[in-house]
Amino acid sequence: MAKSTRKTKAKPRKPAKKAMPGTSLIQRMRRWFWRVVLGAIAVVVGLTVLYAIVNPPTTPYMFQEGRRVGDVAYDFVPLENIAPVMARSAVAAEDANFCLHWGLDVNAIRDRIERGGTGGASTISQQVVKNVYLWHGRSWVRKATEALWTPLTELIWTKHRVLELYLNVAEFDEGVFGVQAAARHYFGVNASDLSAVQAARLAAILPSPKTRSASNPSNATRRRAASIQDGAATIRVDGRAACFNGE
Repeated sequence: MAKSTRKTKAKPRKPAKKAMPGTSLIQRMRRWFWRVVLGAIAVVVGLTVLYAIVNPPTTPYMFQEGRRVGDVAYDFVPLENIAPVMARSAVAAEDANFCLHWGLDVNAIRDRIERGGTGGASTISQQVVKNVYLWHGRSWVRKATEALWTPLTELIWTKHRVLELYLNVAEFDEGVFGVQAAARHYFGVNASDLSAVQAARLAAILPSPKTRSASNPSNATRRRAASIQDGAATIRVDGRAACFNGE
């Protein structure tokens, strides 16, 4: 039987779907967006872990002030080499519930909103993030970054470390950073030898170090220092200093 020589017609191929114009660009932009986001997260986590064990050699604000005034006084000392009353005074002045919150004091923020205020609820943890990593000035971008970064520091750092960094990078006068430099600058003593009165006066000038003096305090600064001294004694008794070994 003769084989058929008829050839089967090939089925016509369906034309390939054309990609929508701009799709590949959108995909590339999306990939780059997530790379930037993940890269930023990696940098933030890396810096937070780094400063959990390494003392910052400088900070953005310290560097800025150094260029402006020519030089800064900065001598990092462990919290164990700072008079315990200084640690308690700083907490009493700036964040009495330091041992009770996780970085953001929700109750203080709620009270501020109810009063219609725009400031005064920053915890020591928030101030550390601002002082160590960010820039100064009132900006929603900075405040949002600070609010997101603060819980991470509380997760990675101990309260002891948070307060140690705070006391070492806080500004106490023009070009004077950290409690050791401040103790020498104002009283001619080391941070470990500060008295209760001296510690309270240093804490009293923290909100406005360029306009207040610890060695030559105004009447208002004296009154605030006296209140801080009482507060430092109170948190020692009621246990709110326990998380940073405030004796």
